[in-house]
Amino acid sequence: MSTADAPVAVPSRPAKLGLRRKVKAYVALTKPRIIELLLVSTLPTMIYAERGFPSIGLMLATLVGGAFAAGSAGSFNCYIDRDIDRLMRRTENRPLVTGEVTPREALVFSWVLGIASLAILWFGANPLSAVLGAAAIFFYVVIYTLILKRRTTQNIVWGGAAGCFPVLIAWSAVTNTIGWPAVILFLVIFLWTPPHYWPLSMRYGEDYRNAHVPMLGAVAGAKIVSVQVVLYAWAMVIASLLMVPLGHAGWVYTIAAVAVGGWFLYESHALYSRAQREEIQDKKAMKVFHGSISYLTVLFLALAVDPFVGSPLFG
Repeated sequence: MSTADAPVAVPSRPAKLGLRRKVKAYVALTKPRIIELLLVSTLPTMIYAERGFPSIGLMLATLVGGAFAAGSAGSFNCYIDRDIDRLMRRTENRPLVTGEVTPREALVFSWVLGIASLAILWFGANPLSAVLGAAAIFFYVVIYTLILKRRTTQNIVWGGAAGCFPVLIAWSAVTNTIGWPAVILFLVIFLWTPPHYWPLSMRYGEDYRNAHVPMLGAVAGAKIVSVQVVLYAWAMVIASLLMVPLGHAGWVYTIAAVAVGGWFLYESHALYSRAQREEIQDKKAMKVFHGSISYLTVLFLALAVDPFVGSPLFG
């Protein structure tokens, strides 16, 4: 019997959960690791836009509002994907699968968190930031989860744009506009997402195949995926360097972008070489996945430090 034909066992809900365990289950719905990664880009962008530290109130409102928006999107995703989450080892312990949270509870929680995020951004930052927050939630929930994820191998390319919105929200919170630096940073994260996520989907390819989710890393061979990783990595590094002539970046950011970009390109090409020699295993691809996180962290830390050291190299 195929996976598609097999009946899906719905786990019984635990009879009674303690408060601590229940709270932990709700937090898990928000996908906190993704939130952490998004916040890595938010605060440095605010500092860069201000050319210093914004007010504490504005920083808190933007960070909390942004975290709530990301958490709402993650929770909606868990609610919609609860059927396929039961089929994958990587997600089989999520609260909606284990029964720690009911679908109704998750749906109400998602809406409450989303509405709260927009209110915090609207009144704590400005209406433009709130609109961008709403767009981020819509993009992740509707465009990615509902429309693209189960239909195309390019799902993470276009759906992953939702993860680029934090830099726009951060920039608009400080300036009440969307400037060229914010657009460039949006492009960097957009191009970063495929080489970040496709190696992960290679590692968990069996999971995605069992759930009939056509992630490129799961349905295409390593040779094809590695070529795409290299191409996107090059485009990402080139886009990051646009911050120098167009985004008023100084030498701290420039040196960091060249150094960490060169290192990530090396790792991407190493993945490509192993794939072409058919020496790659799915677990080996995780080195590029973890490397992509380090790349983004270093790049945005340099972005935060840059305004305090020296002056822009151009303009």
